[in-house]
Amino acid sequence: MTKTARSNPLKLNALQLKTLVLFQELARHPETASRLDNGDVFLNRLPTPHGNHFHVGRKVALSKDATGLSNKAVWAVLDRKGLIRSSFPLAVTITPDGLAYDSGIADEILHGSDH
Repeated sequence: MTKTARSNPLKLNALQLKTLVLFQELARHPETASRLDNGDVFLNRLPTPHGNHFHVGRKVALSKDATGLSNKAVWAVLDRKGLIRSSFPLAVTITPDGLAYDSGIADEILHGSDH
């Protein structure tokens, strides 16, 4: 079995994986997320790109990797697979399964911040 198969058992496409990684990183920071009693994490603020990048917690991601944040179909797939609860386009709640999902690509799209 390849790393990709192990890392992506729900067979999410690249855009869905990138979007989930961004949600997961946002969930780690109290300025963008609130942990609920049932283990879910409610994201109360989604990032706004400036230039070719945007901030995700303490990390930076390229705007080209974030098109799923404004894509209703991406949110719908993640919701259907039990990884999030969508309130598109206003808010998202990440389930424990969504928080734990190993995308295998976080290091590829999240970079250390220079400011």
